[in-house]
Amino acid sequence: MPSYPYSIEVQNLTKFFGSKKAISDISFTIEKGEVIGLLGPNGAGKSTTMRILAGLIPASSGIARINGISISLDPQSAKRELAFMPENNPLPEDLRVSEYLTHRAHLKELPRSLQKKRVEEVMELCDLARTANKKMIRTLSKGFRQRIGIADALLGQPKILILDEPTIGLDPHQILVIRTLIKDLQEETTIVISSHILPEIEVSCDKVIIINQGLIIGQGTNTSLRKDFCPESSYKISAITHGLSLKEIILRLDPLANILEENQKEGITTIHFTTLLPPHFSQTLIDHIQQHPSWKLWEIVRSEPTLEDIFLAATKPSWKIPTYKFKQDSNLRIAS
Repeated sequence: MPSYPYSIEVQNLTKFFGSKKAISDISFTIEKGEVIGLLGPNGAGKSTTMRILAGLIPASSGIARINGISISLDPQSAKRELAFMPENNPLPEDLRVSEYLTHRAHLKELPRSLQKKRVEEVMELCDLARTANKKMIRTLSKGFRQRIGIADALLGQPKILILDEPTIGLDPHQILVIRTLIKDLQEETTIVISSHILPEIEVSCDKVIIINQGLIIGQGTNTSLRKDFCPESSYKISAITHGLSLKEIILRLDPLANILEENQKEGITTIHFTTLLPPHFSQTLIDHIQQHPSWKLWEIVRSEPTLEDIFLAATKPSWKIPTYKFKQDSNLRIAS
């Protein structure tokens, strides 16, 4: 019999706290081995969703399955498939790291004969063995505490790992350590990450689910979400033209282009604009300018919206116009 195709399956999930609806009829699936970013403003319903998936609170209605096991019908079996690290990871101050993880291995019902080996494995995996093994937890930094939380979550070798804000409060080096750890775990573990550090989600995750006001308003890859919420590309072009202004040339090639900024310096005109035309529009501009021997193209750079831009566009009220902070495309084109 083939294995269940999804690590997580959610159908029409709803949760009320009293009269307040925290999430409303949300549905999504996560395939095995995927790293998924769960995004949303504060109070959007992210933590509620994760706590339901972790079996910490019941849903008011709907279905949630972990590797095909219904959380509501068989919560104990479902919980054995996953591990959850909350945002505020509570740790005892008066234990050494190895003592704490050994205690947690016992609580997770690991066989006594395997506990020592498994504690050593997760400490090595989370880069705790050489630097924090015998240290008291109260002496450790936020970064080390986050790694202890992940090590704790990994003790039972879960097939699914749910991390709520795993990099919050960490410095860039510590964030890089967590990012590398997530990548190392991906081959054997499905991972769900909630974070407000959007560049980390952009780098680490295969897909993104965006929740706002209890509803899923977007889900997919960065590329598909960009098409849904920020379909424009941004260009910066610098050139010398004669007879026609650079602005006129751009608008002749794309009458719907949005000119954001225009300035001149030492005879060179620089224009920043956005367009809905596909990426090869940059080549069209280059070809058009190079057809005129007296014109000179100095630079053309195409940029794309970042995940932060997508998130702001998706969650901003409809009456507000999003202001994009475009990320420079790795395939920038400079011609002279």
